[in-house]
Amino acid sequence: MDFLERTDVWISPYRLRSRGFLNSLSNRREFFGALIRVGEGYGCIHPWPELGDPPLEKCLDDLRGRRFWPIVRRAMRCAEFDNAARSREESLFEEMEVPRSHATLVNADAKDLAAAVEAGFDTVKMKAGRDLTAETDFLEIMLVAHPQLRWRLDFNESLDPTTADAFLTGLSPQARMAIDFIEDICPFSETVWQALWKKHRIRLAVDRESAPHRKAAQVMVIKPAVDEPFPLAEAAGMNGQAVVYTSYMDHPVGQAFAAWEAARMGIIFPGITGTCGLQTHHLFEKDAFTESLGAWKPDFTVPEGTGLGFDDALAALTWEKL
Repeated sequence: MDFLERTDVWISPYRLRSRGFLNSLSNRREFFGALIRVGEGYGCIHPWPELGDPPLEKCLDDLRGRRFWPIVRRAMRCAEFDNAARSREESLFEEMEVPRSHATLVNADAKDLAAAVEAGFDTVKMKAGRDLTAETDFLEIMLVAHPQLRWRLDFNESLDPTTADAFLTGLSPQARMAIDFIEDICPFSETVWQALWKKHRIRLAVDRESAPHRKAAQVMVIKPAVDEPFPLAEAAGMNGQAVVYTSYMDHPVGQAFAAWEAARMGIIFPGITGTCGLQTHHLFEKDAFTESLGAWKPDFTVPEGTGLGFDDALAALTWEKL
């Protein structure tokens, strides 16, 4: 039987509370998801309805039946890989090298940025789109305070093409030099993004609409929580695009899965993966799982244990048969 068809599924619902608002499309600080257990393997379902995912209850209904939604299928794949390693009493991370990460800032905060610099990050990804004027002013000021940093801005498609063009036009020469790429500046369109790239020559990264044929983007963002990494990375290599793997700002189990996929794809497609976005546990209040991932820093801390790790924390949870 294919692992995706297994019915011995157990779940442990969870609630994460963030330290602040996490992007321009979300005004909540509590996030509900579920860890799943299939055989000896674990996975994570952490939906973002704001980004097009079905709500948690619909995900669980799908888990009981068709397993149609990508977020559900990827959680099952995570459990499959995890199950294989745990059954051998091995860590999935053995002989793996996880790429370094950028620092994720959810708003324009000088203290958070200073903490990121102190932690050793050389690249910062800032969520943007709530207050474009304030964010632009913050960027320009921080360019002077921290001239060594590379910047990534993530708009979650919150701008329209006209506003996106105006924003890019208004950037100072210093900002243009410091920006590594801008993610989902507006809804993806081959013609619009080609025009923005031709005019401004600032790299654009596609995330929400990532697909093998998105050739107008210069960077492909892959989220293993919802994306099948292999076809996207293969297409990116053929299209001459850089690849960035990121977590789904989800449970640490999901974060560890993203880190492992980034390490695995780096072996299969050497040379196309840049600095990734795999360090997001600091965005949430601490618990046994976030503590297992260690300090917020560019290098990923592999959680102790078999499979994806977290053995003691997972054993302490209450599980219910789906």
